[in-house]
Amino acid sequence: MLTLLAPIIVFGLVVFVHELGHFLAAKAVGVYAPRFSIGFGPALLRKRVGETEYVLAALPLGGYVRMASKEDESMAFIEGGGEHPADTVPTTGANASGRSVDDHVGDPQRGKDWDPNALAPFGPRPVPEHRWFESKSLPARLLILLAGVAMNAVLAIVMNTANVAAYGRPYLPAVIDSVLPGQPAAIAGLARGDSIVAVNGAPVRTWADVLERVSDLPNSAVDFAVVRGGATTHVSVTTRTQQVTDEITQERRTVGRVGIAPRPREVRERVGLGGALGDGWRATWYSAGAVVGVVRSLFAGRQSVSNLGGPIAIARVSVAAARAGLEPLLALVAFLSINIAVLNLLPIPVLDGGQVLINVLEAIKGSAFSVRTREYILRAGLVAIALLFVTVMWNDLSRLIGDMFRH
Repeated sequence: MLTLLAPIIVFGLVVFVHELGHFLAAKAVGVYAPRFSIGFGPALLRKRVGETEYVLAALPLGGYVRMASKEDESMAFIEGGGEHPADTVPTTGANASGRSVDDHVGDPQRGKDWDPNALAPFGPRPVPEHRWFESKSLPARLLILLAGVAMNAVLAIVMNTANVAAYGRPYLPAVIDSVLPGQPAAIAGLARGDSIVAVNGAPVRTWADVLERVSDLPNSAVDFAVVRGGATTHVSVTTRTQQVTDEITQERRTVGRVGIAPRPREVRERVGLGGALGDGWRATWYSAGAVVGVVRSLFAGRQSVSNLGGPIAIARVSVAAARAGLEPLLALVAFLSINIAVLNLLPIPVLDGGQVLINVLEAIKGSAFSVRTREYILRAGLVAIALLFVTVMWNDLSRLIGDMFRH
């Protein structure tokens, strides 16, 4: 059961929050949104409240918010369907890819859910032009397009903050566990059990503090203030240089090293809500930077596309996190949420970033692109997304088959 539920809960929450951002922004600026859907394919549950139908669909691989749009009929081929009946409303998805047909089996029919006082497609009243997506100002349209990304960032901050608030701030104390023979620390006289309290006069408390300060000083004399046997002593160590590769950007840089390792016992420090919020913000910002670094490395050829993962990888990681406990599960939700936020900003037409770019270019141009131009742009975006999906699925299946043979 966990194998099935964990990926659905994790990915479903991330998608729900993203689409909720689009939906709330659309409602706030007065765009008609007749459908809010989590998932694609046949509808499992549907309920119309007010002018919006809320749908839970069978394929939990995404979601969308349908919004009234004058462009929808021209984009019918993208959704793989024909035209609407005469009494339905042209609509567009939250990411502004046209949706001229409904995505679900069993959509409202005239004899079932027809409401004589409702707007199309639930009733005979036509949607006023001022409630179309395109009728809104550029800032309003950008608000709608970027609201999903913003909500994913907020979700990541909330999850990271909740982890720190509930479980404390984790860190490794600045205590030496081992000293490598022949390395600068051993030559200078640092020893196992030494507690480092300052580096070049700057106080340190965690191993991360020590590593940061030593890394910034390659081939330099560094003063370590350490507590040994209850007394503070100073040890001068000349760092050696080392070339390291950044795990995220794959860029190489020169750092300082002395040949010491920390005790592998993590300590938790209780912090207040303010401190937890600060840590949650920093963790989210770091994760966003990591995603940007990976994307940059992929385009620069420093990282292989074989490292990318897709739905199967997400499912496996979700199950492992759920089994490990609530803390890693919350961390995974935060990580996936900020991943989706950053990747949605890529200038690919079917993503939020691509739609933002198109809307800005149209504003600069002074008029909308022609129907044919939009078709070509969206086709290119769909091809790019399809190639990415095929790549990550190939990677997922290759790893899965490899693991099966190894076991």
